[in-house]
Order: sequence, then C-alpha cells, then structure tokens
Amino acid sequence: MCDSGHAPFPEEPAASREFMEFRRKVCQSEMLSAAMERLLRAIGFSGRLSIVVQNGRVLKSGYEEGYFCRRRDRPLLS
Repeated sequence: MCDSGHAPFPEEPAASREFMEFRRKVCQSEMLSAAMERLLRAIGFSGRLSIVVQNGRVLKSGYEEGYFCRRRDRPLLS
C-alpha cells in the first residue's frame, strides 16, 4: 500500500502535500514521538497500541498487552 516515498510535486496543493507526509510517516512507522518510543523500550512493552482520531483530534487510545508472544522467563515489566 505504501509507495516508494516519491516527493510530491511543487504545484500540488498544501493539503495534498500534508496527506502525502501523513502517509509517509505511517508507512515508515513514525507514528510515535521519540519520547514515547523510549518509554516503550524502557518498560519492554510488547503489544498493540490503538488510537482513534476524528477531525484531527484523538478521541481515545488504548493498548493490548501480550499481543505478541514473549518468552516465559522474561517478565513484562522489570
């Protein structure tokens, strides 16, 4: 679904450029801030994060632990 990352043409409207940037970030897994990624790494989180957005605002978010298999000898939280 994600394309090769071609840059939008200069004559494209700003909304189109913004949508292309949105798609690029989704395709390259740049959805979280660096601070959130550090926090997830620090706690060793393995699971699924979900975010529901309407009109550019986050309506709700959540997480599901244990979505991915993990080794039995490694606790979820240290």
